Amino acid sequence: MRDMLWVLLWVAGATTLSSVANGEDPFHRGELVFPLRAEHNHAPGLVECANGDLLASWYRGSGERSSDDVAVYGARFRHGGDRWSEAFLMADTPGFPDCNTAMHIDRRGRLWLFWPVIIANSWESCLTQYRVSSDYLGEGPPRWEWQGNILLKPEGFREIMTEALEARLKASGAALPDDARTGAKIETLKARIGDKLYSRLGWQPRCKPTVLPSGRILLPLYSDTYSAGIMAVSDDEGKTWRASRPLAGFGSIQPTVLRRNDGTLVAYMRENGPIERIRVSESRDDGMTWGAVGATELPNPGAGIDGVRLANGRWLLVYNDTTRDRNSLAVSLSEDEGRSWKWTRHLERQAKGSYHYPAVIQGREGLIHCIYSYFVDAGKSMKHVAFNEAWVSQGDPR
Repeated sequence: MRDMLWVLLWVAGATTLSSVANGEDPFHRGELVFPLRAEHNHAPGLVECANGDLLASWYRGSGERSSDDVAVYGARFRHGGDRWSEAFLMADTPGFPDCNTAMHIDRRGRLWLFWPVIIANSWESCLTQYRVSSDYLGEGPPRWEWQGNILLKPEGFREIMTEALEARLKASGAALPDDARTGAKIETLKARIGDKLYSRLGWQPRCKPTVLPSGRILLPLYSDTYSAGIMAVSDDEGKTWRASRPLAGFGSIQPTVLRRNDGTLVAYMRENGPIERIRVSESRDDGMTWGAVGATELPNPGAGIDGVRLANGRWLLVYNDTTRDRNSLAVSLSEDEGRSWKWTRHLERQAKGSYHYPAVIQGREGLIHCIYSYFVDAGKSMKHVAFNEAWVSQGDPR
């Protein structure tokens, strides 16, 4: 019955869909984007097109950075349709892995696809690419009209990262193993902080761009070389890019950025270290500089998160709410711009499996769409779910 309701909603169009999205009755619907497969399928992106279609992206292959057959794929859910299209190829660099995807539709209606090409089968060697299309509403893949890469020269990088590293080491104190191996790792990291090649290479996307009222585009990037984040900043609609100052958390990666009414930007980040909490940093100059990286009360097992500011001003965050494993995927709502998270409900909460790397948006009619990597014993897929705020605030069934 719920499946039939979903089809009827899409066929009926915006009026009915809007009433469900903004109504008091909870609504939730989910489906796999494609049948479970043996290959690695991971790291999705998601946009809603002007005609109401949903377009998804992800990467597929025999592995990740070490597998040269990995390429970027996509699929489309037609507005008024009842299923996702067959997967189609979006980007493939022959002989090199193409990995994490993020998408964006700009103010001119152009589609942007961002992803990293892995040059030497290591995350440290990746280079972020982008493609742009004005013709992406037809069948199959977009017709790409432009492709480029994002080259960054982070300013003040050595000073900021060195200061943050010293603070982190001081705070860790006796918790750090006192052995030659740990000491060697720290010295290697210090050397890489001062190396131009390492600071300019290795930045890759995960979460969607944030567009500020000025038109500035912030593309969140991160580096596994330093376990830190940075923003690629464009003030000319993507023609040129420059680097923000780093978000130097040494364990904080894959930022997602939300904007408060007073203009403060808040970046929530995956934790890749021992803190086991979602990391956070703020910017008060439209993303060019960032404050010290702290930690929220929300748990994180070392897994990607994503957030969105809803049309009514509430914030929504999707994340794995555990300190180990990725078998639980939660949605939390905040009515005070991230200072507290009043409502939480689970998209997935299973004994096993991995449900992770969410990408979340709000459609024009108000319905919330989330896509995430779906790994179970029988195979891997992407899963798409659509729900409204009433479903989240209802809480988990007892």
